[in-house]
Amino acid sequence: MCDDSLSVSLPPVPESPPASAEAGFHRFHIGRMTITALCDGHFPLYAQDILRSGESPLDKLLMEARLGNVVPSHVNAFLIEDGQHRILIDTGAGELQDATLGRLGASLISAGHQPADVDILLVTHLHADHIGGLTRHGEAVFPRAVVYVPHEEAAFWLEASDRDIVDPSVRATFDHAHRMLAPYVADGRCRWFGSETSWYGCLTPEWLPGHTRGHTGYRLQTGERDIVFCGDLFHVAAVQLAEPEVTVCYDSEPMQAKATRQAFLAEACRRGDIVGAAHAPFPGLGHIHKSARGYVWHPVG
Repeated sequence: MCDDSLSVSLPPVPESPPASAEAGFHRFHIGRMTITALCDGHFPLYAQDILRSGESPLDKLLMEARLGNVVPSHVNAFLIEDGQHRILIDTGAGELQDATLGRLGASLISAGHQPADVDILLVTHLHADHIGGLTRHGEAVFPRAVVYVPHEEAAFWLEASDRDIVDPSVRATFDHAHRMLAPYVADGRCRWFGSETSWYGCLTPEWLPGHTRGHTGYRLQTGERDIVFCGDLFHVAAVQLAEPEVTVCYDSEPMQAKATRQAFLAEACRRGDIVGAAHAPFPGLGHIHKSARGYVWHPVG
């Protein structure tokens, strides 16, 4: 991906529309890279049921963020291009969740691409809204892509036998993971990977455990500043950045999720990284800035 000797160019793609979920995609150029945020849709997140408050009452946090109990949560995926390769991070929900989700395929096409264009598919974790777009009616949606799954994540959801160790809201993940990955495993196009893995010399995994056992982000070196795709490090940015101790019921290990988020936010703020977040308001690309209390999200313009 960062090899200057590469000379093959891909055909031009449409210019990006304004950053709105209705458009379906938003293209962002940095260094030698093109990042396309893809909208899979949105779902209603019921804050009082989902969020687990830290030190401050949840009502107070929501009021300060100017949010009600029902928060529209976007589901974002990201396509990375360098002129020769295309890497997709996560695939949306497919048909596994709300009818308002499952738009990733249409968004990809609107952005000028086809599923067959994707070379590598990186999974942050195996929850339904990140892998549901892999498979449709038992067939692989991406006919050429090799799917990479963090080893710890695969071990937890594909091999664990005790389903009671996670919240009921995510227990279906044990079945979904097997079903969505099955056609890729059958084709020999599924790989488990560890922390030493890298892709094209400038894309590396970053272990961000807590939300799930093997929850993993990906750091892209662009030649200018890094972009870190952080998956589900936060679900309601305005609340969980202001108070990083707030967890969600979906977290497999809430204490670990809290510690991971606190460390990540401090480092992203210090480094000035661009952050790509699965559930930040579309297009889900922004900077983390320190505030008088916690952190705030500044979208990339």
